Amino acid sequence: MRDIFDLVLACFVGIFCGAITGLIPGIHVNTAGAITFASSVFLLNKLSPEFLAIFLGSMAISHALLEFIPSILLGVPDESTALSVLPGHRMVLQGRAREAIRLVAFGGFGAILITTLSLPFFIKILPIFYSFLKPYIWILLVLGSLYMLIRLNKGVKNFFWSSVLFLFSGIIGWVMLNAPQSSNLSLMCLFTGFFGVSTLIFSMNENTVLPSQIKLSELELDLSLLRAIISGGLSGTILGFLPGFGPAQGTIIAQEISGAGIENSSEQFLTSISGLNTADTLFSLIAIFLIGNPRSGIAVYISQIIHDFSLNHLIFFIFASLTSVSLSLILCLKIGDWLSDSLQGIDYKKITAVAIILMLSIIIIFTLLEKANLPFMILALITSTALGLIPHYLGVSKTHLMGVLIVPAIVVYYGMFV
Repeated sequence: MRDIFDLVLACFVGIFCGAITGLIPGIHVNTAGAITFASSVFLLNKLSPEFLAIFLGSMAISHALLEFIPSILLGVPDESTALSVLPGHRMVLQGRAREAIRLVAFGGFGAILITTLSLPFFIKILPIFYSFLKPYIWILLVLGSLYMLIRLNKGVKNFFWSSVLFLFSGIIGWVMLNAPQSSNLSLMCLFTGFFGVSTLIFSMNENTVLPSQIKLSELELDLSLLRAIISGGLSGTILGFLPGFGPAQGTIIAQEISGAGIENSSEQFLTSISGLNTADTLFSLIAIFLIGNPRSGIAVYISQIIHDFSLNHLIFFIFASLTSVSLSLILCLKIGDWLSDSLQGIDYKKITAVAIILMLSIIIIFTLLEKANLPFMILALITSTALGLIPHYLGVSKTHLMGVLIVPAIVVYYGMFV
């Protein structure tokens, strides 16, 4: 009985910590996980390995859901939420912040349910394909990238500029990921420039006050939104299983299943990408049991803490995930509503300026803490911001800037298996 109580306590503490890390712009869940793992030598003297593992898993789920709040309301992105900035930004300026918060909350909650219900099927099927598909990951990445470039562009001119953005962002990503600083710091810097600072700078051209937000208390889940939830859950499961796939590729999959694109349906897009994010978080942990290969930073830490990951461990993780996403849903709605009400009537230029200063401060602080090269990081931020401004003026999708992850993955997996 005591062991069960400890695991429940670990779940609640993880939810609380994940909510904090998710709401603080620029804080990646892997950073908090790294601190916990580094302290595990001392923590394991008083706590069980299962306690720490459940804590880390619950924190990851809670973070995955609540990190959409600063992305939507302030335009502060990271790898997982970068593509949600534009549709979320659009809905906030339309006075629909509460609706946007509900879409990501229910999208994440529903996707966890879909992932859990489909788990028996994936346990039987996916391991069979793992060893077969692994050598061809780079081919799938290339085909997925080409399809994204074709699908999101009309005309040769748009296709050309999108290709340029894709390749340039990929080159920058390769350089940054091979630089001495940590990959978390590199990606935080690039995503801040590509999707955060650039979007906010462009929006400062508009003289607007943040409009009053519609007092929405209920969200009607019609067939299109249910389809988006299912697509997010299924595509997030694929991301959690296949190496080299990230949010960009998962977004393509989710769009195809749900029929939603970033350009035409903010509601479906936000629902599916939130579901994708949370389902990916859960399934990256489940992959430890399925294929013995952790698929995220948190999963790596858990696999190091629990060396013999059994079916019983998997069952506890499913329980913790369902509990975490349920409580995080409530936190997301309450905190999101409070923040959306608090920002009403404020000069949007002031909010934008504060958000930009906050993002720049976070980059500088983490650069100094890691003792990385500050001039190099500032140059990378300026370069990524300039590249992030280009799509606004050319009228092409910023989705192509996700080449920052895709191109390095193609290079790595091509060199590994060819």
